Amino acid sequence: MNKDQYHRIPGKKDGIRIESRVLEEQIQEAVDHGQRYLEIVAYGQHGIGGRLWKAGNETVNVRIVGPPGQRVGAMGFPNTRISVMGPASDDTGWLNAGAQIVVHGNAGNGTCNAMAQGRVYVAGNIGARGMTMTKQNPRFDPPELWVLGSAGDYFGEFMAGGIAVICGWNPQTPDNVLGYRPLVGMVGGKVFFRGPHKGFSRTDAKQVPISDEEWRWLRSNLKMFLERIDRTEILENLDSRDEWQLITTRSPQERMVVKTPSMASFREEVWDRELGKGGLIGDLTDLDRSPIPLIPTGDMRRFVPVWENRKYAAPCEASCPTGIPVQERWRLIREGRVDEAVDLALTYTPFPATVCGYLCPNLCMQSCTRTLQRMPSVDVKQLGRASIAAGAPELPPLSGRRIAVIGGGPAGISTAWQLRLKGHEAILYDTRNILGGKVAAAVPESRLPAEVLTRELERIREVIPHIHLRQELKKEDLARLREDFDYIVIATGAQKPRTLPIPGKERMMTALEFLTRSKDDPFLPGERVIVIGAGNVGCDVATEAHRLGARDITLIDVQKPLAFGKEKADAEAVGARFRWPCFTREITGEGVVLDTGEVLPADTVFIAIGDAPDVAFLPDTVRTDRGYVVTDESQQTTDPRIFAIGDIVRPGLITDAIGAGRRAALAIDDMLAGKRPQGGIRPVIDTRRITLEYFDPRLTDFENTDACGSQCASCGTCRDCGMCATLCPQAAITREEKSDGAFEYVVNPDRCIGCGFCANGCPCGIWSMMENTPIG
Repeated sequence: MNKDQYHRIPGKKDGIRIESRVLEEQIQEAVDHGQRYLEIVAYGQHGIGGRLWKAGNETVNVRIVGPPGQRVGAMGFPNTRISVMGPASDDTGWLNAGAQIVVHGNAGNGTCNAMAQGRVYVAGNIGARGMTMTKQNPRFDPPELWVLGSAGDYFGEFMAGGIAVICGWNPQTPDNVLGYRPLVGMVGGKVFFRGPHKGFSRTDAKQVPISDEEWRWLRSNLKMFLERIDRTEILENLDSRDEWQLITTRSPQERMVVKTPSMASFREEVWDRELGKGGLIGDLTDLDRSPIPLIPTGDMRRFVPVWENRKYAAPCEASCPTGIPVQERWRLIREGRVDEAVDLALTYTPFPATVCGYLCPNLCMQSCTRTLQRMPSVDVKQLGRASIAAGAPELPPLSGRRIAVIGGGPAGISTAWQLRLKGHEAILYDTRNILGGKVAAAVPESRLPAEVLTRELERIREVIPHIHLRQELKKEDLARLREDFDYIVIATGAQKPRTLPIPGKERMMTALEFLTRSKDDPFLPGERVIVIGAGNVGCDVATEAHRLGARDITLIDVQKPLAFGKEKADAEAVGARFRWPCFTREITGEGVVLDTGEVLPADTVFIAIGDAPDVAFLPDTVRTDRGYVVTDESQQTTDPRIFAIGDIVRPGLITDAIGAGRRAALAIDDMLAGKRPQGGIRPVIDTRRITLEYFDPRLTDFENTDACGSQCASCGTCRDCGMCATLCPQAAITREEKSDGAFEYVVNPDRCIGCGFCANGCPCGIWSMMENTPIG
């Protein structure tokens, strides 16, 4: 656009310079009124071109003539394009969040200070402390600074991200294009430069060859830079790969190798060698005047850091009834070991996709440490659904010990699965001709796709033999099995639907019968449906009834409905209503009669108030209490040869049943080895030890498993990020490789001052500060 078509805003009024605040208000007002091309006649006003967010995604072009003040484009937005038609003052691009700034001249001190996004192009040189404290969010392109000339002193100080390009063309310091003491404290980013230099912080940075990919990037963007500053005629002069060099940051592990001389060695090798033992008064005395350190090391420390890797369980792992170490699976994802992350779940559950991906309310996500700071939990459902690709695990040879598992639902399958992984022969007995229990028989396909369950059951059949009884189990059958096997595990669940002792109860259909029939021989419930019992099973009945034609659906309960999560949301989505408290007096041909006399009209009434276990086949040696089997913590009953798990012990989630199956299997394995059952439960890590400041709270949607893995704090398990070594002011922490390929972070007591930086800065909570109790 021609400059005459720009909306002109003068920096003077009636010959008097207006304040920076007033000028910014005029700029914001112009943008608010739709102006997108602005020419600012500057007279030293600060902050021109920054914070132009009102334009949204529309580009705002700002042309600055005259001398601008400090902080041109400060906190600039990605929609902003700024051209300074001469030199710029200090802090150009300060806290830049995406603006493109072109300076057709030199730029002052602090150029790009703390910049996080965007580009700054300088057609001349820059002053001191350019590109300091820059940062980069890995979700966005890195911030960039392009300088045609050279950089001033302390360039790149505490640089934490981004790319700087110093072209060295007509530099202000021809023999040192990077200035005095560049890149001190650099922890991220890279610097391309052309021309001589007089050194940089070797502790923090290193010089590396330019790769082919990096050279292609540099050439392409160099042309763009020269176009922006109207200097394309010198492209040929700068387009020589041999003249360019590259500096990048050292990794935490590399920093450990760079030896920083201690004060003691400096005093011995430099100070005392020059002045003698007496120091400055060496001509009067030769007494050793070495200073006593103010901050002690070694045994004199008040506290010492302790690396407690894997000592504590993450909250997600502790809350998972099956005990899956979720954080370990995300670690494998971060390392690119996706197959291992999937297979790890098979060590804990035979249903990693069915349960973790679809049916579980995901207690691990509810317990995620991130939720304590109102950040979304890592989405384990994605990893669960990816587990459908897992193959059958490798099986050890059989030990010769045999266990009978009565019940082919999730609990029984879990026990048999775990026992086979331990090398024992586990045979499943069930009255149905298919495995899966209620998951296969009654869970609607709207909640669990049929192909997912089919694939997982195929994998299970490769591991576990299954015998179909085709008859009810009686006491004499169980007694015979007790003699034929080393142990018996009862996992028959709760199969007897509860009902109400009211007139007309024969008119009700049980939830289990309806959900089972809806898969093979659907029962059409009619237009109006009443569901007595507003739990999650009642919600499944509601959604299936709607699929089969019901349009007026009401769930009633004597208390506030216990339904939650996806089941409740799905029921509400099809228009189901919840009413409570409602006490049913009678079922008639009209519908449900409440104790108030109100009639709730219904074509079909369903009852979904739970199921009771059948314990009639159990021997007298197995104690029951109010219709449920009594067990200890290892799921062992009062008969030492019989274990019981799942809903026959206590009602619970599918994951509770799977977890109980695993506990029983591990206990049996221990007892077969002649050992007492081992609990092996680690204490849960104190979430106050976790540092979540490294994670972006704005990230609310996870695109894939890689994104999930990157946002897991790995509570209690070291991420090997090296943050502790980086933060340690004494370089007292080193990473050591072990012979088995593992690693360990070790503290040098002669360097450590017990400051606690490692513990306070560790994302995973691995480090703790213990009171020092030296021997003697």
